[in-house]
Amino acid sequence: MSQPITSPESNKLLRAAIWVAIGALIAAAIVCVVWVLIGSGTGIVARAFLTVLLLAAFAGVAILESHLAGRRPAWFSLTSMVTWVVALLVGAVMIWLPAPVETFGWGYERFMKFLLIVLILQLALLHLRLFSKAYVRNPTTFLSIVTYVTIAFIGIVAVMLIVPLVGGEWFSFLPIYWRVVVALTILAAVGTALVPLVNALLLPRPPKPAASTWPTYADGRTPLPVLGDGSPDWQAYYTGRPTYPQGYLPQQAPGAGYGAAPQTASPAPASAPAQPGYGDYPPPPPLPDQPVAPR
Repeated sequence: MSQPITSPESNKLLRAAIWVAIGALIAAAIVCVVWVLIGSGTGIVARAFLTVLLLAAFAGVAILESHLAGRRPAWFSLTSMVTWVVALLVGAVMIWLPAPVETFGWGYERFMKFLLIVLILQLALLHLRLFSKAYVRNPTTFLSIVTYVTIAFIGIVAVMLIVPLVGGEWFSFLPIYWRVVVALTILAAVGTALVPLVNALLLPRPPKPAASTWPTYADGRTPLPVLGDGSPDWQAYYTGRPTYPQGYLPQQAPGAGYGAAPQTASPAPASAPAQPGYGDYPPPPPLPDQPVAPR
């Protein structure tokens, strides 16, 4: 389901989709011509006008699909074209199929049914696209079986919903028909929920980044500069900038660095109070003595 659009198999599928569109136009034209010759003459001008609009709309959709094919998998482009071909043929049949009793507004009713059929086809296509994306994340044997069975159920449900919309004026459907539709819909919903649930349980989760133990500024994110002896620049915590210009890129002594044992600093004057350090790091350096102003 994930072949690149430039592969030979993908090119064959795209050429097949184009030929399917051409064949659908020819088939729809033949259906319309047959109904013109053998059908009743009632409303033939209006039906012919609707047929021209239908063929023009399909031609526009086919051109749009060809432009979008470069950003889609080849199998999806072919499937999308097939759904529009089905919509074209169904629309042609609904335009020229005579009504049992031509009452006022029967044409508007058929138009709304046709829009509902297009909506069903596009929803099934959208389900297929999203469902296939969830499947390729973890294509195991179990998920392969669940995916293909669920797609088959979705296709059967779509067909069983479209058939009454097309032939509901001529045929009556028993209650068992709708019971089967509901049962298949439930099974398709269960299969749709199984794939993301199994992915959530079995897919390995990315490891969480380890928390940094190096002291930071008050924002909690920016690390303090490093002094030449490998210890944090505690004075920068209070001033907001490095104590020395080379604070961020120190010239460290051999063996010094992050994670190495800090070197022993020179003893502070006895008068300076001891300040607590951060973890195992040495305490912040004392403030320098202020120069005595000349008298």
